[in-house]
Amino acid sequence: MTTPPPSAAPPSEATPPSAAAPRSGPRPAPWVRTRLRAAPLGTLLAAALAFVAVLLAAALPRAQDRGADQALRSFLERSGQTNTSLQVTAPAPVSGQSAEALDGTRKSLLSNIGATFRVDPDAVVHGTRTTKRQPLLNPELSRPSGFPPAMALLYVQQAQAHVKLVEGRWPSDTRPPAGAPEGAAAYDPPLQVALSQRAAETLGARLGSVLKSTPLVDGTPSVEVVGLYAVPDPTEDFWVGLDCLPRACEHYNGENLSWHVDALIGAGDLGRMDTWGDTAEDFWRLPVDVGSLRADRLDATTKEIASYVAGPTAAALTRETARPRLRTTSWLPELFKQAHDRRQAAAPLALIGPAGVGGVAFVVLCLAGALAADRRDAELRLLLARGGSRAGIVGRLLGEGAVTVLPAAAAATALAVLLLPTPRLTPALLSAAVVALLALLAFPVRAAVLLTPPRPAGRWRRPVAELLVVIATAAAVLEVRRRGVAPAGSDPDPLLIAAPLLLALCGGLLLARLQPVVTGWLARAAGRSSGLVGFLGLARAARGTGAAGTNSRGRTGPSVLPMVALLLAITTGGFGAAVLDSVDANRLGVARLAVGGDAAISAFGKASLPDGLAKAAGELPGVRTSVPLWIDHDSSVLGTTQRSTQISVIVAEPAAYAELSRTLGCGSFDPALLAAGGAQAADAPVPALFSAGLARLAGPGTYTLRPGNGGELKARVVGVIDCTPARPARDAATVVLPAGPATALIGADRPNQWLGLGSVDGDRLRALVRSALPPAPSTNQAPAPAAGQGPAAGAHPADEVYPVRTSAEAVAELGADPLQRSAQRLFWASVAGAAGFALLAVLLTLMRTVPERAALLARLRTMGLRRRQGVALILAESLPQTLAATLGGALVAAAAVALLGPAMDLSTLVGASVPTGVRLTAGPVLTQALGLAALVAAAVLVEAATSGRRQITTELRAGDQR
Repeated sequence: MTTPPPSAAPPSEATPPSAAAPRSGPRPAPWVRTRLRAAPLGTLLAAALAFVAVLLAAALPRAQDRGADQALRSFLERSGQTNTSLQVTAPAPVSGQSAEALDGTRKSLLSNIGATFRVDPDAVVHGTRTTKRQPLLNPELSRPSGFPPAMALLYVQQAQAHVKLVEGRWPSDTRPPAGAPEGAAAYDPPLQVALSQRAAETLGARLGSVLKSTPLVDGTPSVEVVGLYAVPDPTEDFWVGLDCLPRACEHYNGENLSWHVDALIGAGDLGRMDTWGDTAEDFWRLPVDVGSLRADRLDATTKEIASYVAGPTAAALTRETARPRLRTTSWLPELFKQAHDRRQAAAPLALIGPAGVGGVAFVVLCLAGALAADRRDAELRLLLARGGSRAGIVGRLLGEGAVTVLPAAAAATALAVLLLPTPRLTPALLSAAVVALLALLAFPVRAAVLLTPPRPAGRWRRPVAELLVVIATAAAVLEVRRRGVAPAGSDPDPLLIAAPLLLALCGGLLLARLQPVVTGWLARAAGRSSGLVGFLGLARAARGTGAAGTNSRGRTGPSVLPMVALLLAITTGGFGAAVLDSVDANRLGVARLAVGGDAAISAFGKASLPDGLAKAAGELPGVRTSVPLWIDHDSSVLGTTQRSTQISVIVAEPAAYAELSRTLGCGSFDPALLAAGGAQAADAPVPALFSAGLARLAGPGTYTLRPGNGGELKARVVGVIDCTPARPARDAATVVLPAGPATALIGADRPNQWLGLGSVDGDRLRALVRSALPPAPSTNQAPAPAAGQGPAAGAHPADEVYPVRTSAEAVAELGADPLQRSAQRLFWASVAGAAGFALLAVLLTLMRTVPERAALLARLRTMGLRRRQGVALILAESLPQTLAATLGGALVAAAAVALLGPAMDLSTLVGASVPTGVRLTAGPVLTQALGLAALVAAAVLVEAATSGRRQITTELRAGDQR
């Protein structure tokens, strides 16, 4: 017998169970880790889906912000710094004027700048200027038309940093000697000025010249040129509004030319500036930093600018600077309103695409949740049967989703913020949070519905829901037709933007009702044939497949969600493509009217085109119609109700000009009306087409035309046109004549303009024009231009002598607005995202029916079904819904264009004023519908061919486990 160790306690003294050490048996594994490890592929796919959806949700608002900011800044930059600056003025003080006083006011102005806009202190231009230019009476100065030049004086504190002194010295910054006269008559000594070297050469002044103005009772104001400077870069922003400092400016009084110049003085003569122009004015130009403005803060910026111009800030500045007549002006409020209206007009296209991809993504997330719930239906019901509560099961599913979805959502949001930097973060975070929450709740909510005890189905629920959708759609469409997609003075209404999506939803619900019936008819027709595959596939497509759960009830039709996803993608893509097609068509029409065709060559004034140029241009590759013409804008017609009316006369070959008018849609006419003009005698009246406005003054009959170059011509009215390509203005008074012997008498046999239709290469056309020019004189023979004059005529490039314009270049100019490009890029990116999600919706539907379809194919395989027939069966089952969605989507997109298109104003997207409305064409809608249908069909075929054999083999080995 073995003695127990002393440390062991007897059984009667054993430790109670409550104090015993924990058992060393295996502990239950954590639920979340076990479930995620059990299905790693599903976990990765769920994370990938959440990542892509959240990435798009976070990226779209940031892309919209970036596009809006870029469009705003580009629009303001094109407006020029004069319009984007705060212009502050105040009368110069009678006493105490100094550079320090100007700097003090500048400091006060900058300290009151608002928080929503910024002014670069180094870019501020300020100083003092005389308000009137004084004539310079020195006889040696240039007087082109006998009028003396005029000069104003400026003190600009920063001027020396932007010029280069080439001769002499700068005006003194110290005050005149104490013995100098003071007051209004302090004309001696002369004011010291620095003059631009170019301006001095134009005027005929030189260093040391004393320029005198009009004598006064108590003396003669005068200035002494003590320095000459050159401006390295006259296009620098510093010189905006100071145009006559770098050079002499031309000033016309009627046809009489005189010179205007400005000169710089030093700080020492600030107190005597009013002796030159009676009054002096202090000015400060504060250029607003356009690059720091944000579209989302435009309203706040407008309020701060308005306060600065006339409001609390303006009142505070008046008190702080002790300048009661301090005034601030700016065009920025008006420019901000224009920018807001432009953004509002482009918003429908920019919002329809994201709304479409959002709707399709919502459908896909719901399908993914339904697929996951159906695959785990047996497991969830087993847990419920073993005592688990619905709340506890849903909580565990939320834990699973949190581990999968939240890290993916966080990574996607961070990536969107990193790839698309923009100051505003809140919209992206909110959008990402909503999508992440939807991805997290889709599976638990579906599971909670499956675990809910079945209730008797109410037959009225679905019709009532469909009726509500129809009512909301009708209300949205009627509101769009009444108010427009973007009502004036307000941002686009979300209900109005959602109108195409509501139409797509109505189409999906209607197709869900019709498609099973039509497919059933086709199945019955296929059943009369000897083949089994077509009948079985169509029958399953009409009936709908049951869910994969053990307690699932068979469906009465196919799932609505995949069809809605396809319809949303096709409708939004087709509607947006129709909008862009209308934009392109309108833009081309505007460009053609501006040019006069697809290409144009013009001559200046009354000059003619070089001999043979029009014929050579018509023979260029791509030219379809060549129209040489002669146009005179200085003609007149006698005999109207006004006796004599100023008109433009156009002489062209009738057939070619009629083709040009028909193609441009501007004043179409029958060329036979003018055809007789070429064969008539020289003294017979020439048939003529009068414009509508001129015809109201003239009426039928024969009239006398007097071209600007002399002569007379009898013209007989044979027709009326509303416009004409060579002069497309609707209110222009024009007369179109046929080319012939009669019109040759007025010099119309030498064309001064050429218009062409076709794909004309602008560079090749310019090269042809250059080759037709006479050789330019050599440099040593060409006389040097006089001071202040431009280069000689022979030095002009060919494009200036005979300007060349093409419609392609005009279209590119109209489409160069960043607002247009941003809206189009965002739309096409959204269309691509919607197509990808729609394809995923179809694939998820296929995956949802994989178990049942695999079992069916396995049973049919044992009865002799071949692999090719199995693929055909899958296609026959899957493609009817896709084809129905394609046809329905095309019809709904066409309906959306017909119902909503007339309410859309495309002027902002076109770049010019065009009639309101979207043109319905089959091409853009069918391209979107057929493209997505082909993509889905290819994906279904690949899925059926690659996975069908493996699924059948698995079923044959394992048997039916359902």
